Amino acid sequence: MSAHPVDCRTCGTRVLVEKITPPHTSVQWTTDAAAACGEIAPRAAAGEHPARVPHCTALRASIDRAVAEGRVTIAFPE
Repeated sequence: MSAHPVDCRTCGTRVLVEKITPPHTSVQWTTDAAAACGEIAPRAAAGEHPARVPHCTALRASIDRAVAEGRVTIAFPE
């Protein structure tokens, strides 16, 4: 299984994505999300550690779109 690059369509943050099953997504951040992401940056600025922010809805939508377009494949589809 290999990771696929996905750019957030909102802020441009690039991540590496592996879809193991339809509900399980592994995301590896490759840029400074605390500075670039419009959902994570304000929380980090308020003192929350960026790694503790559970997700970004804009990035989730970008990943879902990449899956729908076939740019990210699911290793074990159900």
